[in-house]
Amino acid sequence: MDFPLLVSVSSLALMALSIGVGDALRKRAGVSKDDGRAESAGILAAAILTLLFFIIGFSFSMAVNRYDLRKNCEQAEAIAIGTAYSRADLLAPGDAARVQTLLKRYLDQRILFYTTRSRGRASEISTGTVQLQTELWSTLRPAILAVPAPLMGVLVSGMNDVINSQRSSQAAWLNRIPVTAWALILIIGIGCCWLMGYRARRTDWLAFLIVPIAVSVCLFLIADLDSPRGGAIRVTPENLASLSQSLPAQ
Repeated sequence: MDFPLLVSVSSLALMALSIGVGDALRKRAGVSKDDGRAESAGILAAAILTLLFFIIGFSFSMAVNRYDLRKNCEQAEAIAIGTAYSRADLLAPGDAARVQTLLKRYLDQRILFYTTRSRGRASEISTGTVQLQTELWSTLRPAILAVPAPLMGVLVSGMNDVINSQRSSQAAWLNRIPVTAWALILIIGIGCCWLMGYRARRTDWLAFLIVPIAVSVCLFLIADLDSPRGGAIRVTPENLASLSQSLPAQ
């Protein structure tokens, strides 16, 4: 599902093929145009279409919610890193400089995570991010011993927020629409298209293609929103980039 255009084209082809098969079976079976079952079949097709687009609407809502969650996580990361950077000034000058340098590197890693399209590259960035988190803690632990006790909690909580916000972002990027929902949409769509072709009064491809095109366009938008890296609609690290520009050069 990381290739929305492929999802759209494949679903369009499958549903168009399903209509063609239904139309061919109708001609082969010699179904009469005046068959009394046509009206009941039309009601059944309308009911299935209603169910299909209800599921599509539900899936679209899921995709939008997940996209919004990824945006909120990016904003939370920028706030956490900026806060930790500011609180590092509470340390001794040498320790503060080391922590802030590491936070700058960490910020660059997070920007790369949001901008890369390659899953392999993203995995490498995540590994580097974990290493930087470990290095940040290793630098902070001895440094906080030199500050008053009340300030220790402030520094520790700030670093915790940095790490927790990254883990929340990671979870949000892994939270995708279930495969079963995609399969259900496709199965119902194919069945509905087959019924349309089989119970049609005549071959009319202009009318036949309305439903496949509408469904494929909807699926393209859903897949695009649900794909963190493969879609055209992606979360851009605007807040992280703005924070990077606002921080002084080390």
